Amino acid sequence: FIYVITAFNLSYPITPWRFKLSCMPPNSTYDYFLLPAGLSKNTSNSNGHYETAVEPKFNSSGTYFSNLSKTTFHCCFRSEQDRNCSLCADNIEGKTFVSTVNSLVFQQIGANWNIQCWLKGDLKLFICYVESLFKNPFKNYNYKVHLLYVLPEVLEDSPLVPQKGSFQMVHCNCSVHECCECLVPVPTAKLNDTLLMCLKITSGGVIFQSPLMSVQPINMVKPDPPLGLHMEITDDGNLKISWSSPPLVPFPLQYQVKYSENSTTVIREADKIVSATSLLVDSILPGSSYEVQVRGKRLDGPGIWSDWSTPHVFTTQDVIYFPPKILTSVGSNVSFHCIYKNENKIVPSKEIVWWMNLAEKIPQSQYDVVSDHVSKVTFFNLNETKPRGKFTYDAVYCCNEHECHHRYAELYVIDVNINISCETDGYLTKMTCRWSTSTIQSLAESTLQLRYHRSSLYCSDIPSIHPISEPKDCYLQSDGFYECIFQPIFLLSGYTMWIRINHSLGSLDSPPTCVLPDSVVKPLPPSSVKAEITINIGLLKISWEKPVFPENNLQFQIRYGLSGKEVQWKMYEVYDAKSKSVSLPVPDLCAVYAVQVRCKRLDGLGYWSNWSNPAYTVVMDIKVPMRGPEFWRIINGDTMKKEKNVTLLWKPLMKNDSLCSVQRYVINHHTSCNGTWSEDVGNHTKFTFLWTEQAHTVTVLAINSIGASVANFNLTFSWPMSKVNIVQSLSAYPLNSSCVIVSWILSPSDYKLMYFIIEWKNLNEDGEIKWLRISSSVKKYYIHDHFIPIEKYQFSLYPIFMEGVGKPKIINSFTQDDIEKHQSDAGLYVIVPVIISSSILLLGTLLISHQRMKKLFWEDVPNPKNCSWAQGLNFQKKMPGTKELLGGGWLT
Repeated sequence: FIYVITAFNLSYPITPWRFKLSCMPPNSTYDYFLLPAGLSKNTSNSNGHYETAVEPKFNSSGTYFSNLSKTTFHCCFRSEQDRNCSLCADNIEGKTFVSTVNSLVFQQIGANWNIQCWLKGDLKLFICYVESLFKNPFKNYNYKVHLLYVLPEVLEDSPLVPQKGSFQMVHCNCSVHECCECLVPVPTAKLNDTLLMCLKITSGGVIFQSPLMSVQPINMVKPDPPLGLHMEITDDGNLKISWSSPPLVPFPLQYQVKYSENSTTVIREADKIVSATSLLVDSILPGSSYEVQVRGKRLDGPGIWSDWSTPHVFTTQDVIYFPPKILTSVGSNVSFHCIYKNENKIVPSKEIVWWMNLAEKIPQSQYDVVSDHVSKVTFFNLNETKPRGKFTYDAVYCCNEHECHHRYAELYVIDVNINISCETDGYLTKMTCRWSTSTIQSLAESTLQLRYHRSSLYCSDIPSIHPISEPKDCYLQSDGFYECIFQPIFLLSGYTMWIRINHSLGSLDSPPTCVLPDSVVKPLPPSSVKAEITINIGLLKISWEKPVFPENNLQFQIRYGLSGKEVQWKMYEVYDAKSKSVSLPVPDLCAVYAVQVRCKRLDGLGYWSNWSNPAYTVVMDIKVPMRGPEFWRIINGDTMKKEKNVTLLWKPLMKNDSLCSVQRYVINHHTSCNGTWSEDVGNHTKFTFLWTEQAHTVTVLAINSIGASVANFNLTFSWPMSKVNIVQSLSAYPLNSSCVIVSWILSPSDYKLMYFIIEWKNLNEDGEIKWLRISSSVKKYYIHDHFIPIEKYQFSLYPIFMEGVGKPKIINSFTQDDIEKHQSDAGLYVIVPVIISSSILLLGTLLISHQRMKKLFWEDVPNPKNCSWAQGLNFQKKMPGTKELLGGGWLT
C-alpha cells in the first residue's frame, strides 16, 4: 500500500467555483499536467494559488512504515477561473510524505480530481462534489472517498495545526463513474467561521490524503432557484417578468434572466443580469410566446449561482389592452392603449375604433395614434360606474372597422367623496372620527383604511394628501359608521385625514379634510341646572353652571315645557357668555316644567353639547289667589218667618286662580246693622249661616301661603230686593240629551243688574241643585248637561243686583211650543235631504231606461236598405203623416 499524507500547516482556500487537485508522480515534468507556459517553479504567482510538495520520510510523524525509499510528489490546486499553478521548493517545511512500498501504481498515474464545494440554500449542509479525471485502471479495487473536517468549536487552542484526533470524518456517496458527494453539517451560528477539511481517497491499493483546504461556508452559498416566476403585461404595455427571492438567504442576490420570444414576425433571445426581482421587456406583440428562466447569486461578495428555475411560458393574447383594468375616481381622466392582431396581422392603429359596453361608440375626438400599431382612447371627467347586474364596471372594447374581439378592458369609476366628521370630547383628551361607506359603491376584494398626517400647528388653507402618513384603526359600529379614536391629541395640531380604498387594481384616496381638535369640541353639558317659579314675580327662572372645558366663551340654548310623556319644547337662546341664569314668562305658573340646557362655543365652532339632565319646577304658592271662588246659596226655612238658614255653595278654586293652592276659605259677613265678622271654614266648600236681618252681605275669600285673595265675589241677601221681579218670561227647550237652550225676557228696572244665576234640577230625583253664573248682557244660554227627555226639570233664573238677589222666575218643565217647533225643524232637516236624494235617483233611472228602450227598439227594426220593397226610396225625405222622433227615426 501507498500512504500519501499531506502536511497540515498549509491550507488551500477553496474558491466559489470548480477547481482541480493534481498530484504529480516522482520524476515527472510539469507538462504532465498540461500546465500553461510561463510556470515559475519554486515561486508563487500573484493570484495566491497553492502548491504542496510531497515526499517519503522514514519514521516521520504520522508514518507507520520503515525501510522505505524516499520519493517526493507535488500537488497543485487549479481553478476554472485561473489555470496557472505555482510550485513550492522541495525543501520547504510541511511537505507531504508518501511511503513508497508498492507505489508503482501511484507513481505511474498520479492523482487528478475535479472538486466543487458549496453551502446548500437551506444554510444547513456544506456539500463537496469530487470527480476523478482519469479512468481508474483498477476498477476491481474498492474505491472509497472520505472527507475529514474540523469546525472552530472543536479545534484545540494551543497548536496552530489541528491534531489528528480533532478531525471528524464523513463518508462520501460515490457513483459507478467515481463521482462522489460529501455532506458536512454546518451549525447556523458557525456560517462565518473557517472550516478546515481534506479528502481521503482509497483506490487500487492506494490511500491518498489531500492537502488541507479551508473555507468560510457563508462565502460558498448556493441559493435555491428563485420562486414564483410569472409574467404580465404592465399598464405601459411592457412585459414584466417577476419572481420572488428564495427563503433563508441572509444577503441580497443578483439575478440572471434568460428569455426567448417567438412570434410570427420576430424570434429573439436575451440574457440579462439584474439586482431587482423583476425585469421589463418592451416591444411586445400580440400572439407572441415568451419562455423565461431565472437563477440567483450573492450580490456583493463571493457566491455560487443557483440552479436555473423551471422554464415558464407566457403567451400574449390577440388583443392586448394596457392597462387591462383601471380603477379611478369620479371626475378623473384615464386612457387605455390597445394592440389588435386579427388573422395573424396586426391592425394599423388608424383603423382601430373604440366602443363602450358594445352599445356606445366612443367619439374619434377621444382617439390618439401612439404608433403604427398602438391606439389610445381617453375618457374625461368620468362619472360613477352604474352597476349592471353582477357587472360593476364598464367594458371598453378595441375593435377594427368591421368587428370587435370578445376581449375587453374594464373601467371602474368610484365616487370617493367620503365625509369624515370628528368630535373632541369635553375633557379635551380624545378625538373621535366617524365616516360611512354608504355613499360609495362597494368593490369586491377592496379594503378601506383611514390615513392621516399630523402637522405641528393648525391646518393649511387647502388640505392635501401628505406623502408621509399613518394608518388608523377604525371599527364598524352598529349604525353602519366606522369609528376611529385619536388619543392623546394635540389641540392645535392639524390632522389631515382621508380614506384610502385599497384594491388589487390600485388605491384611491378620498378628498382630504383637515381637522383641528380645538375647533371640533363637543363641550360637557352645563351642570347644576335649576328651575323654579319666582315668588310674587311669577317667572320661570332657570340657572346653570358652565362646564370647565373648553375655556372659550360659550353660548347657551334652553328648552323648557310642561312636564309629561311628550314634552312640547320651547327654545330660548342665550348669547351672553357671562350669563348664568334667565327668567322666562310661562302661561301656567302652577304647572311642573321640565328644563334642559346645552352649550356651544360662541364663535360657532364645534358642536352643541348634550342636553343637561332635566330639572323640574316644584308647584308652590307664587302669589295670593287672583280671586275668591264663585258661590251661590240654598235658602231653607219658613217663608213667613224672618229667620232662614242660608247654605253657601262654591267650587274649589283652580290652580290658575289660586296661584297655586288654597289652604282654607274664610267667610266675611256684613249686616245692615253694621255688624261685621269672619268665619274660617277650612277646606270645605259649603257653609250654612242664619239670615236674620233685613240685609246680609257675605264674601268668600281664598287663603294660600302668601295671603288672601284680593278680588272676591259678594252676595247680598235682602228682604226688599227678594220681591223685585224683572224677569217677565223664561223658556227652556232641549236640543238633544246633552244640551238645553234657556232664554228669557226682562222688564225695565231702576236697579243695577250685575249678573244672573241659573238653577236647574231633576224633579224626579233628590240630586243637588246645579247652577251657573251668567253675564247680565246675555238673553239666551246653552246649558250642557245630561238631560232625560221623559223626566221633569225645574229651571230658575235669579237676577242679581248690587242691592241683593231679586225674585226668580221658575218653570217646572220644557216649553211645549218650543219643543214642537224644534221637532218640526228637525223633521224638516231629515225630509229635505231624503227628497233631494230620491229625485236624483229617479232622474238617473229614467235616463238609463230611455237609452235601453231605444237600443231594444232599433234592434227589432230591419235595415230598410236590405228590403226589396225599399229599393229606390229616399229615406232622408220626410214622408207625409209622419212625426220626427228624438232618436232620429220616423214612425207613421
